[in-house]
Amino acid sequence: MLIKYKKSYEKIAMGLLSFMPKERTLKNLLQTMKQYNLAPDWQFYLWKYQEDIIGLIGVEVKEDFVTVQHASVNPSHRGEGVGRTMVEEIHRLMPHHKMRATKETESFLLKCYK
Repeated sequence: MLIKYKKSYEKIAMGLLSFMPKERTLKNLLQTMKQYNLAPDWQFYLWKYQEDIIGLIGVEVKEDFVTVQHASVNPSHRGEGVGRTMVEEIHRLMPHHKMRATKETESFLLKCYK
């Protein structure tokens, strides 16, 4: 189930975010978290499976586009379709927006559309 990020999930979100190559340092992680906490067009969602949060997807919403800035799944749950399901849920939440990727999320989105 896709749930909207809130501050009480910050440590879990930072842990999942740290799996992304550009987010491995604490300085970068803190800067990214600040972006999601302060910028209204940057939205963070977490994927909850049973009682655990196992994935996250961060998007920037502009006009007709939603750009996937970050996507991460706990390594023990990779290959189970969690990433694809998160993308599908974002489509359901924002059906009139076209999905775009950044350089860092491009290969992830391409896998989701295969």
